[in-house]
Amino acid sequence: MLAAKNKETARNGGRKPRLLTEERRRAILEMIERQGRVVISEVSRHFDISAVTARADINALAERDLLVRSHGGAIRKHDLAADAPLEVKESQHHDEKVGIGEAAAALVREGQTVLLDSGTTTLEVARAIRRRKLARVTVVTNSLTVAWELSPVTEINLIMVGGMHRHISRSFAGPQAQKLLADLRVDHLFLGVDGLEPEMGPSTPDILEAELNAAMIRSAKEVTVVADSSKIGRSSLSMIAPISSVNRVITDSGISALHKAVLEEKGVAVVVVAGASGDAV
Repeated sequence: MLAAKNKETARNGGRKPRLLTEERRRAILEMIERQGRVVISEVSRHFDISAVTARADINALAERDLLVRSHGGAIRKHDLAADAPLEVKESQHHDEKVGIGEAAAALVREGQTVLLDSGTTTLEVARAIRRRKLARVTVVTNSLTVAWELSPVTEINLIMVGGMHRHISRSFAGPQAQKLLADLRVDHLFLGVDGLEPEMGPSTPDILEAELNAAMIRSAKEVTVVADSSKIGRSSLSMIAPISSVNRVITDSGISALHKAVLEEKGVAVVVVAGASGDAV
């Protein structure tokens, strides 16, 4: 068999023999399993295929729910249960997050103080607040991406929560951030989470971030969790607070009837967004 492969390699001018599509896709999955992630250029170079073909392979595997697409490549599916980089999270459920952001921003009134947690869904809330052009709104955030989005808007008073920088989420956490929040009182917290168990409450992979989120909840008159439906019913490492601390959940139409019913039984209002337009049902 080895001799046959060597002959085939020779016929191809020294290049590796071409794999059948399914063989190549299985090999891509094996590569991701070993490395945790791949990029398009790496797949293209390794299998001697075009970037278009590499992208098509990754898309096909993602449609079969075997991996998760990210900007420029793919990540192991089970790695999403851990703390994934923002560039990975941003590519997931994007349309749903835009709709959730619009619905959340519609709750903000002129003159209010709003606390925005870090994350890709809260970033969409910030973008929607910016589009609304509200006057005399103060936004407090621990997120560099949210601060960058809102910093050019002169109508918004921006307060940045400092502390220890978390590169993976481009945000700040730690005792310094908690100390600042202890002295603040905000009208509304929009909290992004990695998991929300209807019976238990919101959770996140990082312990320091969970402690900061709990401090955010204590500083807020009203707490709204913004999370696409893939987060509902899922739990992460660190519990943030009991479900009783949450006033409202804004999610998309993928939420199960059971999860919605349990949340409402717990006294949590559930706003279901139909699509990226922000229309709620």
